[in-house]
Amino acid sequence: MQLPQVDQCVRLRQSIPELQLAGGVIGVVCSTWFAPHTAYEVEFRRPDAPDPLRVLLLEQQLEVTARMRGSDELD
Repeated sequence: MQLPQVDQCVRLRQSIPELQLAGGVIGVVCSTWFAPHTAYEVEFRRPDAPDPLRVLLLEQQLEVTARMRGSDELD
């Protein structure tokens, strides 16, 4: 499995209902955190919200996708 990198698109593997994020939604990795565990800050754009949502997620919650930043689904 490929590890997420900054500016890479990732797909959410599971829904996070408390944040209104459905499984399968695509976001962009903004940064990587290394302490106390490796986590990825991922930005999701939601059509029903004016501002993007940034969430810290663990590797097992993400799947690297071939979709590139700037694609129609993200803008």
